[in-house]
Amino acid sequence: MTIRPAIILFDGCCNLCNDSVQFIVRHDRRGRFRFAPLQSSAARSALPSYMWGRVVAMDSILLIEADGSVHEASTAALRIARRLDGLWPIWYGLIVVPRPWRDAFYRWVARRRYDWFGRRASCMVPTPALRDRFLE
Repeated sequence: MTIRPAIILFDGCCNLCNDSVQFIVRHDRRGRFRFAPLQSSAARSALPSYMWGRVVAMDSILLIEADGSVHEASTAALRIARRLDGLWPIWYGLIVVPRPWRDAFYRWVARRRYDWFGRRASCMVPTPALRDRFLE
């Protein structure tokens, strides 16, 4: 049985987001995730239309599960961590923290990410080695 990979949509111009994608790739040896920048047509195609209006600000990572369910912000980050190799799944234990608290912290970092980590003029272009992990 082939398991369809989950899709991670991220802000392709954000250095923190791009570094996070590189981190996920290194700790996802089984290839459970595919990626697309939120600014891409692939993201628009992958994301259910009812969600698109909510992500215009590009301030949240989104996880689209194989079953079509969509998770955002802290829930997406924790669900991703749960599937990584090594000890990273331990972080999923933070799911017991009420979502409003988790998301408040997530959004606090998201509002400052460009100041702290910088921003690219254009979306990340995957290396040839990573190209098959990206939707475009």
